[in-house]
Amino acid sequence: MNCTIKSINYCPVKSLSFESIESCNIKKDLGMPNDRIFAFSRGINIEDAKSIEKNPNERKLNNFLTLKNSPALNKYNFSYIKNKLTLILQDKEIISISPDNTEERSLLIKKLTELENTLIKPISLLYNEDFPFYDTSHSNNIFNSMSLINLSSIKDFEEKIAQKIEPQRFRGNFYVEGIDAWEERKWINKIIKINNISFKVEKNIPRCVAINLKPKTDDNSLNLLQSLKKSYNHFDMGIYLRAESDGKISLGDKLEL
Repeated sequence: MNCTIKSINYCPVKSLSFESIESCNIKKDLGMPNDRIFAFSRGINIEDAKSIEKNPNERKLNNFLTLKNSPALNKYNFSYIKNKLTLILQDKEIISISPDNTEERSLLIKKLTELENTLIKPISLLYNEDFPFYDTSHSNNIFNSMSLINLSSIKDFEEKIAQKIEPQRFRGNFYVEGIDAWEERKWINKIIKINNISFKVEKNIPRCVAINLKPKTDDNSLNLLQSLKKSYNHFDMGIYLRAESDGKISLGDKLEL
């Protein structure tokens, strides 16, 4: 098998950002540091927000701002560099804050709600490095996860629907090339290695309407979710990984089964 890492990405803020990098560290049982360590709560009071910030068992998807419930936020991005969280629109910095500063957190929320006044309030900025806000940190089987997407599967999907599909729609941590389309679906419950780091393949990733959004826009005219179901009789794209050892992964590293 000649499978290699083509792209590495992380999202400092759950659902609302996407940063490409050339390498990353991996920590056992945690995953990729700085990935989804922030989230915005939605429509809950500050006491409940603090509770779900600390306790993943109390988290529910509708407690958070996501592209599914707030597609207008797809126009924005966040970067997190040197302990500064920065809101970006069209490659321009809107506001940069220190997440440890309560007043600055409030300024960020105020700016965000000024820009998008239809967001359901109250909104709080949450932060948890030990149990980040992964999609798998508020489920029946809670674990810290990373996602892997097979570029051949996306290409096969493109051919099925005769439409160009941007890989960023699926917001994967790792994009790989060199294996057959949908080969990754055979890896569930198996161990894979990337640069001698072991990962348990936990399950397929079920998708939601967020994949309909064209990257960096609020254009959702392409109904990919419906097309996935029609083409393959499932809503999946990619697999969830759980890190079982520490190490470092770089572009071009090989994947072994």
